[in-house]
Amino acid sequence: MGLSDKTVRSYLDILSGTFMVRQLQPWYENASKRQVKSPKIYIRDSGILHGLLDLPDMHTLYGHPQIGASWEGFAIEQILNLIRPTRPYFWATHTEAEIDLFLNYRGQRFGFEVKFNESPTVTKSMRIALNDLKLDHLWVIYPGQHTYPVDEQLTVMPISEIFNLRALT
Repeated sequence: MGLSDKTVRSYLDILSGTFMVRQLQPWYENASKRQVKSPKIYIRDSGILHGLLDLPDMHTLYGHPQIGASWEGFAIEQILNLIRPTRPYFWATHTEAEIDLFLNYRGQRFGFEVKFNESPTVTKSMRIALNDLKLDHLWVIYPGQHTYPVDEQLTVMPISEIFNLRALT
């Protein structure tokens, strides 16, 4: 685009300040793994995102390669609006392990992985995040209809049920 890093950061800060964009900062600790240290950027209003991507209807959206990113941004905004944590983060390593949303909330560590899939599976990345971040619980948010536990620390939950997360607040 021919813009300096400083200019781009300045524009991102303006867009963040007007609540158009969310800059989700990375969580990193002094760990043995190389961790990602640059923010993830989301357009907070999925309707605006769909307009910018020229997606006039649901049929076009379902066929678009950015549907997963759109779903992820939408789900993260819904979770953050419900829980209202002080500082939300994401976590990722340079070896592909990642978690979409990480919260250090009221003395506990929670993770959220967002999957646009009717039957999400538990991945190696999720297990690494549970272990490395010492998560108290990890939720996999998906567009399906049923909540079910995978194990004591991991639950698959449809986005329509995230109001049950109010128990955290």
